[in-house]
Amino acid sequence: MPARYAVRRLTLTDFRSYDALRLELDAGMLVFAGANGAGKTNLLEAVSMLVPGRGLRAARLGDLASSKNGGEWAVAARIEGPAGPADVGTGWQGVEGQDADAEDGDDADGSGFASGSQRRAVRIDGQPAKSQAELAGVMGAHWLTPQMDRLFQEGAGARRRFLDRMAFGWDPAHAGRVAAYEQAMRERMKLLRGQRDDRRAADPVWLTALEETMASKGIAVSAARLDMTARLAHGARDGFGPFPGAEVALVGDVETWLAEGPALAAEDRFRDALARTRAADARIGRTTCGPQRSDLVVRHRPKAQPAGLCSTGEQKALLIALVLANARARALEEGAQPVLLLDEVAAHLDEARRNALFDALSEIGAQVWLTGTDAELFHPLQGRAQFFAVAEGGSVVETRL
Repeated sequence: MPARYAVRRLTLTDFRSYDALRLELDAGMLVFAGANGAGKTNLLEAVSMLVPGRGLRAARLGDLASSKNGGEWAVAARIEGPAGPADVGTGWQGVEGQDADAEDGDDADGSGFASGSQRRAVRIDGQPAKSQAELAGVMGAHWLTPQMDRLFQEGAGARRRFLDRMAFGWDPAHAGRVAAYEQAMRERMKLLRGQRDDRRAADPVWLTALEETMASKGIAVSAARLDMTARLAHGARDGFGPFPGAEVALVGDVETWLAEGPALAAEDRFRDALARTRAADARIGRTTCGPQRSDLVVRHRPKAQPAGLCSTGEQKALLIALVLANARARALEEGAQPVLLLDEVAAHLDEARRNALFDALSEIGAQVWLTGTDAELFHPLQGRAQFFAVAEGGSVVETRL
């Protein structure tokens, strides 16, 4: 069986509904069952904070704290991975008079581009990390939540974030490139808005410097996404039993430029396009070219139909197929499985698909966190999973069916 990332110990302090919690965990499948509102998703969210980004809810840092502690929280874990065990911790301490929103790196450009610019404390084996991007070197994770069931109905930004989350696992530097691109894009728009509102010409030297950063980082971001898309397309082509095969492609101007020539030529074209669209961008208030406008296109392969036109059940099955394809591809190419966080994934699957999913998860060998309100749905996992009962008030107790 290939190596895998696994959270073997999880410690929460003032995180969401948990004032204090410590769990000792197996490296395989984990089932957390309890009533709605008991705190099951909060556990998955805590694990999602151990990788770069804003977690599975994309919440503001200050909102992650329990109401009793006014903004401070911490998540710590012992993680096993291909390179050996590591002790990881992350958290946030609110600053008096500071708006928590300011720490979150929200998308001021209105593009829906994935944010990687949050500032929060991260420690790895007792040493402070330079940035949260370093988490990608010791922990890999991907997730599905009920909110993602509309991935193929929502805007392209949600699908880019879905793809970026997978890309972070393959290429830890991708998170830093995304953050650098986004920061330069925001600074450029700030200058252009100022030029529009104050009727004063923006500093051309600074604009050129920002566009140089956007061109170099943006092409690298798109190249990494294309690489991730190619892996996903290969792994998802044939599907997984009742989870259908998928055709996957990334489309956009930058991707077209990369397909038509070398990366340096694409970088030149992007730089020229940014300079050419300054006036238009200033007028409409957003960046009109670049990887923040690309889209992940998915088709149901057996039906030759766009995912957005498939039924709700088919879209759910496609999402699961993509997550399984990524996990299997990482096992084959890197020898390491990401942690899978599957929130209420079994609730809307029929019995045949539930059993097929459980068998597929057992086969790939990842650590999988599964939540649900009805423990009986997970009965086929008896003897293959560690079960926990989750109750309101922060109680999480290992149990048996």
